[in-house]
Amino acid sequence: MNSNIASGLRPLSYMSGAPYSGGVQVYYVPAGNPTPLFIGDPLVALDGVADANGVPGVGIATAGGSGVITGVMQGVANNAGELVLPVVQNQAPYLPAGQAAYVYVADDPNLVFAVQEDSVGGALAAGAVSKNADLVAGAGSTVNGFSGWQLQSASVGTTATLQVRILRAYQSIDNAVGANAKWLVRINLHSITSPTGI
Repeated sequence: MNSNIASGLRPLSYMSGAPYSGGVQVYYVPAGNPTPLFIGDPLVALDGVADANGVPGVGIATAGGSGVITGVMQGVANNAGELVLPVVQNQAPYLPAGQAAYVYVADDPNLVFAVQEDSVGGALAAGAVSKNADLVAGAGSTVNGFSGWQLQSASVGTTATLQVRILRAYQSIDNAVGANAKWLVRINLHSITSPTGI
């Protein structure tokens, strides 16, 4: 039986098979941001929004509906410009709504992420590999700082405008095909590789 611990998207490797090395880019979150942001949340670059130095602005991505994704949040920068990881004493590991900040985003289009399925309407079968799916938003944790986003089981299909491609089941002794399984996915609708921009 799989544990039910939604934690958004977690970068594991690149499509080449090389392990994820922690590479991130800095993005700006404007003060008008209406949504708290958590580690593992999919973010999207905001059209025409940047700080005074040309650092692009981001906000939470749209779940489903052909929502484009720029990358996945990995942390918030503190006042010294250092990465604030989850469960850091006396420091919020997430970004509350309404606060301007700089965040670190894993935005390489070739990244492979682990994500839990929501199993709503039934768990995915092994044959879900190589199909596409949307993501579904979920509330993040203000305690550990992790996202609540998941893979939307009911959306799996072959439509090209679904947000992610399911590559394979996450191979681990604590994961099996069935309810709340973890899958490896790649972003389909990536803003960086879109020829039209945003």
